[in-house]
Amino acid sequence: MYDILYIGGGLNYAGAIIAAKKGLKVGLIEMSLLQLGGTCLHKGCIPSKMFLHYAQTVWQSKEDVFNTELILDMKTLLNKKKNLLSAATKAITMQCKQLELIEGKAILIAPHKVEVNETIYEAKHIVIGTGSSPFIPEGIVYDGVYIITSDEVLMLTVLPKKIAIYGDGAIGLEMASFFAAAGVDVTLVSRKEILLKNAHPLIQTTMVKQIEKMGIRHLINHPIAKAKHTSRGVHISFENSKSIYTDLLLVATGRRPNTNLIDTQEIIVKHGIDTDEHFETTLAKHYAIGDCNGKLQLAHAARAQTLNVTKQILGENPSLINLDHVVKFIHTLPMSYATVGENKMMLEKNGCTFKESVVPLNYFTASSFHHASDGVIIVYGDEKGFILGAEILAPDAEELIAPVAMALAGEMDISLAQKTIMAHPTFSEALQQAYFHL
Repeated sequence: MYDILYIGGGLNYAGAIIAAKKGLKVGLIEMSLLQLGGTCLHKGCIPSKMFLHYAQTVWQSKEDVFNTELILDMKTLLNKKKNLLSAATKAITMQCKQLELIEGKAILIAPHKVEVNETIYEAKHIVIGTGSSPFIPEGIVYDGVYIITSDEVLMLTVLPKKIAIYGDGAIGLEMASFFAAAGVDVTLVSRKEILLKNAHPLIQTTMVKQIEKMGIRHLINHPIAKAKHTSRGVHISFENSKSIYTDLLLVATGRRPNTNLIDTQEIIVKHGIDTDEHFETTLAKHYAIGDCNGKLQLAHAARAQTLNVTKQILGENPSLINLDHVVKFIHTLPMSYATVGENKMMLEKNGCTFKESVVPLNYFTASSFHHASDGVIIVYGDEKGFILGAEILAPDAEELIAPVAMALAGEMDISLAQKTIMAHPTFSEALQQAYFHL
């Protein structure tokens, strides 16, 4: 009998380590211990940001101050990625030395009982963190070679001449940036007309301009009816009867929560594993964190949730997590998009009265050599003088938005935020100005 069994070795390991250090008997079940650290580490946010880092250097080398153009060596990049992920996995495994690592597919067969490789494990508490998997729409013949998902895209040893990317969410936009910066002919296929549909209209328009400047061909209102690899390449047929051929098709149409481990009626599964605000399922002492609960598909959100649940089990009574206060971002090039708290779309939808401060980055000289002249920082405040949230389109926006996230966590008002003196010359000065304009 374990005190806690954690199912899924992604960010769930963070909670397992804490619980084990507190003296509890802990088991962590992972399908493959070589994948300890989960999708984010091995197939997602870590390698993708690494690829974008080097692709940005290639993109910058095209400027007129350089007399040569760089070429990305994919084999060398993959080797660097392999070494990085191997070292990270080894470090996580070392941190797990106080708990039991169990390899295999877990099935929750009854309350407090998990079956792995025909062995039954029992626990007082169970924390499910099984993540999500790429969704492939009907009509697309996925083969993992020519028609690929995010699972394969970061394994390419050779850059294609042409790639089509279906989906304009985080994965689609980030990979479009990567391939375009690396010199690949990119077609971004959108099912709808509006890019970043939940963002401020000014940011929506600017993101469209940015991808056009990078040479990305953008097809709007082009749902794919069928896609299949042929002798001429990948043949993509759209619902409007038009079609194209491409070397590769990356399907980035979202991810579905992994819920097939649930084999007991006591736990309800809807879009994801159904939980309350404490991340407890419909079965007491059984929790679901991260992508599998269908709330927010972000690695840092999963980590916060498993730590919160672990503290609950330890009797530490942690505060509820406000998922609106989790930073959300898309790391595009040369500017990325980040948001935290409430934004214009949310506030208008809820009928809230709010103030909006918009500061263009072209007010700042540094924007000219950061490809950020079209960038913007938008901060929202309420009538009582409190900060409600922000949206940023700027280089490394996910870093720049951190002070706003801290302001929300600390319930900081605008007058206090205005006392902060930001460094010069930085884009954080634009954030400082945004506070003063509220």
